[in-house]
Amino acid sequence: MSAERFDTVLGLAHRRGLGARIGVFVLYALMVVVFAGPLVALMIGAFSKVVDPTGFSLVPDGGFTVRNFVAAADRDVYHYLINSFVVVGFGLLLQMLVSVFAAYALARHKMRFAALIMLAVLATMMLPEEVITIPLSVVLADVPPFDVNLIGTYAGMILPVGAWGFSILVMTEFMKEVPVELEEAARIDGAGELRTFFSIILPLCRPALGVIGVFGFTMIWDQYLLPLIVATEPSQYTLPIALRTLRSDEEVGIGVLLAAAMLALLPSVIAFLAFQRQFVRGLTSGAIKG
Repeated sequence: MSAERFDTVLGLAHRRGLGARIGVFVLYALMVVVFAGPLVALMIGAFSKVVDPTGFSLVPDGGFTVRNFVAAADRDVYHYLINSFVVVGFGLLLQMLVSVFAAYALARHKMRFAALIMLAVLATMMLPEEVITIPLSVVLADVPPFDVNLIGTYAGMILPVGAWGFSILVMTEFMKEVPVELEEAARIDGAGELRTFFSIILPLCRPALGVIGVFGFTMIWDQYLLPLIVATEPSQYTLPIALRTLRSDEEVGIGVLLAAAMLALLPSVIAFLAFQRQFVRGLTSGAIKG
């Protein structure tokens, strides 16, 4: 993809001359500073010998060190990191399973109340987390009809994120675009329901799986209120909760806090890079149809 295409999108391709070039350079420089500046400051601060926040600098005088990450281990940051990985791992797996099966039922089967079901799914996306926090805590304290208390357990952090309206919506709309002829041909060849789903439908939905994988990972990883109401002991905290406790601890230096923040940021970046190809294909597939 050439630079001219980006210039055209930004409306700068028809601008010529030295003044226009300087303006473009300044615009791009500002964009880099705004979007990449905080990330660069975070990375440098995590590896610098920062004690006083007012003395923070992008070029630290004392050089770089990993002491902040060692001190983070003394504050059980890596234990909180493992807790976050456990919740995200099982939560994302459950969320993607629920999304693909629910989407398959809504997209490939004629259901009498499919429109109402989809409306209910969309309605869940309109409720802020703050609104459902108290009702959710009441339900988790006594899950009907089993009368099970999930407060203080990993299951209490995993089950509520097992179904997400956004993932179901994306998978449903993507599965609707899969040609019905492929499914009919598989049935003529003797393929059953599950074999058709796993051999025909699901492989064609890999771009959509990349999209819901990235967004689902980020959604679960950034959960704050849910672990806050479920965790009853500090050993059950996830990393976002730990960042809050570290921020309120006066004995923790800014360098340790930045190191913990960097550990909280890296998994989301790695998840995007891992699903980057499917993610981009999933976002652009709807734009190139027709």
